[in-house]
Amino acid sequence: MASESAGAGAGAGADVGVPAIGRVWPVGVRPSVLRGWEPPATPYGPGHRGVDLAAAPGSPVRAVAAGRVAFAGRVAGRGVVTVELAGTGLRTTYEPVRPSVAEGAEVGAGDVVGVVAETGGHCGASACVHWGLLRDGTYLNPLSLLPPWLLGRGPSRLLPVLTG
Repeated sequence: MASESAGAGAGAGADVGVPAIGRVWPVGVRPSVLRGWEPPATPYGPGHRGVDLAAAPGSPVRAVAAGRVAFAGRVAGRGVVTVELAGTGLRTTYEPVRPSVAEGAEVGAGDVVGVVAETGGHCGASACVHWGLLRDGTYLNPLSLLPPWLLGRGPSRLLPVLTG
């Protein structure tokens, strides 16, 4: 279910150089990925610059890792929260969100930064949070921030070496 689509999206679109520092999902425990990462071929080309996670309006939205709130406000009529992740040069974005934090606030992994706003828009009839990840203006797969145990892939297993 959620772990299958999350795992598939993360494996195929994992970004090199993105540390798996996420400690929580932005919404829920293991939300369904309604639409995965689809990197554009060019900076302005078509694609999906993040992942859409199923979330009911009013649900808490959490910072996936520690950082500082760089923006909390409205963009194109939607609430957006942007968190600069400590020591990484990465920024996460969450929308549509009713922010509960102010610009400049320090947040820890799992801290609530707002609630899912009641708006149609991005996911159509379904409620969702669009979660993005950027480095210097380049969009990356946000699922790359999550370690395998959080994606539901289970622990690593050592297998016996068979000789011939």
